[in-house]
Amino acid sequence: MPTELRSRIHTPYTDRLDLPPAFKEVTLREAGDAFGHAQQIASKEGAGTLVWVRRFDIVEFALVIEPDEPLASARRSHYAGMCALYDALAVHAPPEKFIQFMWPDAILVDGGLVAGGRLAWPEGADEKSPPPWLVFGAMARTAIMGEGEPGTRPDAPSLEEEGFEELGSGRMIETFARHFMVWADVWQQEGFQPVAEHYLQRLPSEEPVERSIDGVGDLLTRRKGKLDTGKRRLLPALEKADWYDAESRGLKL
Repeated sequence: MPTELRSRIHTPYTDRLDLPPAFKEVTLREAGDAFGHAQQIASKEGAGTLVWVRRFDIVEFALVIEPDEPLASARRSHYAGMCALYDALAVHAPPEKFIQFMWPDAILVDGGLVAGGRLAWPEGADEKSPPPWLVFGAMARTAIMGEGEPGTRPDAPSLEEEGFEELGSGRMIETFARHFMVWADVWQQEGFQPVAEHYLQRLPSEEPVERSIDGVGDLLTRRKGKLDTGKRRLLPALEKADWYDAESRGLKL
């Protein structure tokens, strides 16, 4: 590992995050699981609880949400979380970096997987009633340690390799929190459509298609000039979280 990278990843974190007033911080040590812990405490701690793990190689955090609409449509909160995660990266991106979504839960930088989001809800929750909580969890790969020379995995780079040298875990989480508040407010004031448009505009497309997100979060696509509409269901896609590697507790390489 290069000396300068070793120095950066071993730089101590700030003691506290600078979060908006609506958020409450819960900090876990490196072996912790932000996504799982947030689900465990969601009922007790409530909306705005943000759990983060002090890891050097991964930005890892999870946010508790308390939606006021039925679970079936409230899962669209996943898109608000992904938009905030995208914005947190875009604000700190080096010039000319190409950032895009891979539906429904991954973020690519110049074609390589660098971040992903997950959504959880109470087991057995009624689809037609507001759930007591949702948890949006996210990870971003900051550095890859002990896996060869930088740039040898173009499909799975790190933020370090992509030039995000000043973006530490705390700073990214703070930026995410502020952008999530913006998107939550937009959704409340203007409806879900602006959230959907922000997300859809950042999906890759190699052919002229019209895309939309329906009332339960499914992705609808239709080729221009055609009548047939394709559907990609959000629920089974969220349950798979293809970007996540359970063995390493991080993003897939």
